[in-house]
Formats: sequence, C-alpha cells, structure tokens
Amino acid sequence: MTAPIRTLIVDDEPLARRGLELRLAQHADVDIVGQAGNGREAGFAIAALRPDLMFLDVQMPEVDGFALLRGLPAEQMPLTVFVTAYDQYALDAFSACAVDYLLKPVEDARLDQALATVRARLASREAENSRDRLLKLLAQVSGRPELTLADALEPAAVATPERLTIKDGNRTVRLDPETIRWIDAAGDYLCIHTDVENFVIRATMRDMEQRLDPRRFQRIHRSTIVNLACVRELRSHLNGEYFVTLETGQTLKLSRSYKDKVHLLH
Repeated sequence: MTAPIRTLIVDDEPLARRGLELRLAQHADVDIVGQAGNGREAGFAIAALRPDLMFLDVQMPEVDGFALLRGLPAEQMPLTVFVTAYDQYALDAFSACAVDYLLKPVEDARLDQALATVRARLASREAENSRDRLLKLLAQVSGRPELTLADALEPAAVATPERLTIKDGNRTVRLDPETIRWIDAAGDYLCIHTDVENFVIRATMRDMEQRLDPRRFQRIHRSTIVNLACVRELRSHLNGEYFVTLETGQTLKLSRSYKDKVHLLH
C-alpha cells in the first residue's frame, strides 16, 4: 500500500483553504495534516508536521509564500504547489520552478493534474531536484541570482544566532532567546524580561527586532516586543486596543496600530 501524501494547506483566505480541503478529500492518498493562515503559522507547522506536500498561496500579507520558502531549512522543504492569481507571465516562471501551480479559483482537472505530478515526483525521488528549482525561483524573486542553498533557505540561521549576546552594565551575557518573555523600552534603553532575571541594555526596539526571529517574537506596541510562545490570552478593549496576557500573568497592551500586523492566537 502506498504511503499517504502528508499535505499542508497554506492560504490566508479561510474559504480558499476550505475549498481546497474539500477537493483534496476526493483523493484517498492525500492526508491533510494541517492548515495555516499565514507564513509564520506555516513555518511552525512545517517544522512540527514535516509534510511531504504543501499547497502554498503566493500572495499573503506580512510573510508571503516566497518569504516562507526563504525561511525554511533545506531539509524541511516539502514539495510545493503554488496557488496564485498571478498573470500568465509569472505563471510560466512558477511552472518552471515549482512542482506545479494552481490558478485561483482552483479547478478540479488542474488539481488532479498537479497531484499526478506530485505522485510521480515522490515515486521517482525527485524532491531534491524540486528544491533546486525552487532555489532558482527564489534567486529570481530576490534579485540575487548568486544565492546559495544556505542563503536562500536558511536566513534564520544567519540572522538569528542560538544565543543573543547583550551588554548589561559591566556584564556581557549570552542569552538564550527562548528564555525571553517580553521586552519593553524606556528612552534609549530596553528591559529584557526572562525566566530568571531582567536585563537592561542600551539599544533600540528596531535593533532588537532585527536580532530576534520574527516567527517567534513580534512587536505589539511601539515600546513592546513579546515572545509569542508565552502568550496565554488576548482580550479586546472598548477603545479598539487589546490586552495580551502572558503565562506568568503579566498583561501587556497591544496597540491598534499593531493589531493587524500581529498574529498571536490565529
């Protein structure tokens, strides 16, 4: 018996995800292991679920399809079928670099054709070749044709070190980012709140944003960055603002200007 094709659906439109889910349900060898509504959710889902196949919407807010692919380690890259509303010129590029593409609204015949291609690729062990084609596309999109596999698919490993080196007073500390619960600003200084102690450093919020993995840390206020893994609850307020409650019970304000940019409990 052929192993099921573990499949992830990534699209910011719930109706589009549902429509694709219903169509895929007609294929007995397709096992939908997860769905994601944005690139950040998809990154976590891929790491946890390790799907064989991903149906990926190209156009999504914040982290689009290309940004998601650039952030994936090579060993986690699933076979990818683009779902897009791009014009024919762009589709030619997609078809040359991805397993296949589907034009919205998705037609049953084209979906069947895409799945046939996926089955053939899996059977002939051409997943590595598919990654190479995706790499070429990422180089075209980024305007950097000299991209290597590590550059294109593992920027997080370069931009986000395992340890964050900070200077607290006369101490230099190597901090595990996972221990950070939230960061707030006061003038030219930041206070980093961790599981064990707090650190005060001279830096800007912009500097800290660039040093932290955006899939784990998001700015919820002009003076606050939060570790998404520490969020327990999101409550709305009458004036359109929200309050974020952490696992420790600490309550932080999510301002209106950042509300639509933050994916906390979606």
